[in-house]
Amino acid sequence: MGGITISHEFQPAAEVGGDYLDYFALSNDTIGLYIGDVSGKGLPAALYAALAVGTLRGVHKTGQDPGRVLAILNERLLLRGIPGRHTAIQYALFDPPTARMRIVSAGMPGPLLLRGRETRVLEVAGLPPGLFSAATYDELTVQLEPGDSVLFFTDGLSDARNAEDQEFGVEGIQELCSRHVGESPLDLLGHLFNAIQEFTANCKQWDDMTAAYFHLAG
Repeated sequence: MGGITISHEFQPAAEVGGDYLDYFALSNDTIGLYIGDVSGKGLPAALYAALAVGTLRGVHKTGQDPGRVLAILNERLLLRGIPGRHTAIQYALFDPPTARMRIVSAGMPGPLLLRGRETRVLEVAGLPPGLFSAATYDELTVQLEPGDSVLFFTDGLSDARNAEDQEFGVEGIQELCSRHVGESPLDLLGHLFNAIQEFTANCKQWDDMTAAYFHLAG
């Protein structure tokens, strides 16, 4: 994808996990990306994640608006009626000619807009699909500039705790991104996961950790 780099990292808490992500080019030349986190852990969460991913792959190819994609996902998950299961998710569509990214979010932290040494939390709220019928999702449109990046991540990163029961936090992620500005997406993700591993040394990993880094070349 000319001028665009997307890298990702995934570290499950068990042999199988409930986090998922994908990114792809659509027929109208836009670029889609989603990242999600199913409630629970292990095999049941992984099976529900597979259901969510299968549904998303059938819907996003139609080129629907991001908010509509999540609304359809919500209704189809509710039809399956799996008690105690839902999924937090973010879905973004990037239009290369205009450099605009449209984002919907439901129950997820962030994402972060990285512009130079500035990191800003993009506040987008929504109900996780699979909980309530007739949910609607507001879109946030971000005008990206050359050199900008957007970091998507599940709460396994921000909620990671050390032996003193302190959270790494969204602030910790922002600080690390500021320290490694200008590095490649893959290198920055490596620094991020290494920093969390050092922060939580000798502590059990309780949640899956997944991140995707979108970069628009300067």
